[in-house]
Formats: sequence, structure tokens, C-alpha cells
Amino acid sequence: MNDIDVKFMKQALREARKGLGRTSPNPAVGAVIVRRGEVVARGYHRRAGLPHAEAEALNRLEKTSPGDSLYVTLEPCNHLGRTPPCTQAILKSGIKRVVIGMKDPNPMVAGGGCEFLKEHGIEVVANVLETECRRLNEDFLKFVALGRPFVIAKSALTMDGWIATSSGHSQWITNDKSRQFVHRLRDRVDAVMVGIGTVLADDPSLTARLPKEKGRDPLRIIVDTHLRTPVNAKVITHDSPAGTLIVTCEDAGLEDYERFRAKGVSTLVCPTRAGKIDLAALMSKLGEMSITSLLVEGGASITGSMLRERLIDKFYIFKAPKLLGGDDGIPMAAGPGAKRMDECVILKEIKVRRFGDDILIRGYPVYLDS
Repeated sequence: MNDIDVKFMKQALREARKGLGRTSPNPAVGAVIVRRGEVVARGYHRRAGLPHAEAEALNRLEKTSPGDSLYVTLEPCNHLGRTPPCTQAILKSGIKRVVIGMKDPNPMVAGGGCEFLKEHGIEVVANVLETECRRLNEDFLKFVALGRPFVIAKSALTMDGWIATSSGHSQWITNDKSRQFVHRLRDRVDAVMVGIGTVLADDPSLTARLPKEKGRDPLRIIVDTHLRTPVNAKVITHDSPAGTLIVTCEDAGLEDYERFRAKGVSTLVCPTRAGKIDLAALMSKLGEMSITSLLVEGGASITGSMLRERLIDKFYIFKAPKLLGGDDGIPMAAGPGAKRMDECVILKEIKVRRFGDDILIRGYPVYLDS
């Protein structure tokens, strides 16, 4: 891996990020074409069904020149899907050198694009900034491997560790800048999920409210075992192109289902365990719906259950400079926790960011059985 390849793969990654939140269930991919040390064309995958990043970049180029190199964050496809194979487009273009960030994670096709290009005399350099390329599409990687969504848990805490007062009041712990970041998270995931307790306490709309109305609302999922969601809740009545899905159990009555169907709200019957929705089974059902990324926004009960069942893949934890000043608040995760410090879930690859006086800690959990 040389410095020049790293430099231009970073630019391809920058292109790929433009498609985050728009390409599901496909990955976000970026490409640049370089001629004599200068980028002459760029492209990124905009949406499932539209041209891939390589085709986007090639379409912006009138013609290639000897010595042109194509940099792409993901191995070019070599099969016919909703769009033609990118390997054929590359071969037809006359480009003789292709630099790839990461191989295709699908075990059925991994390496096929690289091998095809090599067999046709094209120089292929693979795994340039592979770690960065894999992180960019961590949701897609998990979905392809396990058929389940990549789960992000977000919590906002006081400095002494509470998400709400004893009365359930939580608005607002964090500042406007932190909350704006959460809206950007919603904009990039397929679905956002809360428990019925959060709906009853906060009545959230769970939409992506970004400047200039550029936000894309995710599917809103409510885990509601006994169908207690009010029909006038914001997730039911809010005018949004995104749907609302209420996850419940088979014990709910037909009349309960009908009152939500009349509002255009979908219901999903899921098995229960110990009187609550089986969250592992729910993750599998969401995968069957091609939901590749899921943001869990609480509250304490659902976060605790997801954590104990090892279903969370990434944490965003906000800490605000406020002290509840007591021991009667609501914790981030309810239910039984570790008995010893060496049994705690550890967060790795920590990144810390400031939003005014708020602190955001991002990390990936390491479970004892992983």
C-alpha cells in the first residue's frame, strides 16, 4: 500500500459517505478516477437500483486515457442484479488499474470481481484502507453475515448516570447540538426503535429533523407487548413518509390490531419470553424485512434487555454537565447487571467528541462470550 493509493482511497471514502443512509439494503460505495495524479471523475452509489459508484464515475468521464486508475471502496460486482456488472463497465472503459478498499463480504461472490478483472489483464490492488472501508459499511457487513440489522444504542445521561428523574422526566438532558447529532443518526439508519415506556413518558415523533428539510425519516418501531400505544401518539399521527411498526404479541385482541390498521400503522406479532417480546427473534424478523441498521433510543428497560442479550453492536453515550443529585433516577439500563467489575461489558475503539458542554462517547461493546 503506497501513499498515493491511500490518498485517493480517502477521496473515494469521502464520496461513499455521501450515500450513507440512502443505499440500504446495498452498501455505501464511492469511486474516483485518477489521471496523472489528479481526480478527473467521481461517483457514489446514490440509492438501491441506481448505478453503482464505478458506473457513476465512468459516466462522468468522456473517455479514459492510458494510465488512468479507478479507486473504489468495495470490490466491483461481477454479477447481473438490478444494475449491470461493474466489471464489464470497467473492462469496456479501457482502465488498466483498479484499486479496491475491501473485498465483497458476500461469501457467494467474494473475490469474483477481482479475479475477473485480473483474468482480463487489469492490475488489481486490494485492501487499501480496508479497516476504514469496513467501518463505513459495518451495518451491511453484519446484515450479509447474519441476516440481522446492525444495532446502535443511543443514551443521554446526566453526569451522575441517569437518563431521567424518578418521575420519568428527561427533556432535555443534552443540549441542542447533541440532539441535532441524534437527528443525523436517525437520518442514516433504516429504523429507530423505542419501548412503550418511552412513548408513554415522552411521546416522541422519532423523525429526522435536519436543516432545510433534508432529513430522511426512518421506520419507527415501538416494542409494545400489550398494545398500550395511544392512537393519538406522535408516532401514529405525525405526518411522515416513514411508516410506524408496532411490535406486539399474539395475545393482543383483534380490535386492538384494527384500531392501528385504521391509522395506517403496521403491526408485527413476535414471540415472547418471560412475558416480554423476544428481542433476538425480533432482530431476525427485522432482518427478513431487509432492515440493515437499527437505532435503539431507549428507555432503560429495552436497553437493559438488548444489552444482556448481546444484541447491541455500537454505543453512542452522551454525558451532559448536570447532576441529578440523588439515587432515585432512572438508569441507562434497567434490570440485573454484572456482579463483578471484571464481568462488565467493555467498550473498545473509543472516540470522544464534544458538543458544546456535552460529551459524546462512541464505542463498540466486547462481550464476555465474544
